[in-house]
Parts: sequence; structure tokens; C-alpha cells
Amino acid sequence: MHDEPSKNQYEVTSVEKTTAPEGMSGDNWYHYVIRRGKQVIDGKKPGSLKAVTEHAESVAELINSRHLRGGRK
Repeated sequence: MHDEPSKNQYEVTSVEKTTAPEGMSGDNWYHYVIRRGKQVIDGKKPGSLKAVTEHAESVAELINSRHLRGGRK
């Protein structure tokens, strides 16, 4: 994770323990933030810190690969 994301790539900037979304149960939820410049994507996911971090990193990689190809087809 990086504190200052590149302006050209989406990067995971934080993964932190959080509460479950309304209507959901469990105490193993994490909030992740993916950034590219001023653009921000955030999400919540249950699991271990490692699993949620890996998920967020794979989301960032997928978005970056789509961006390099020129978007969705």
C-alpha cells in the first residue's frame, strides 16, 4: 500500500478494520480505499486483513488493466 498513489495508476492506499454494513453481521469487516489522483474507490469486505488487502490489490490491478486497454469492451 502507498500513501501517495501515482496519478496514472489505481493503488490501494488503506485497509482498516471497520464495522459491518447495515443489515450485515460479523466482526471481521475491513474498509479499503483505492485511489488514482483525486479519484477514490472504497469498499467493505469481510475476511482477514491479508485476504481483504489481496482483494483490494486485485481490484486495483483489474481497473488498471482495463484503463490501459482503453476501458470496457
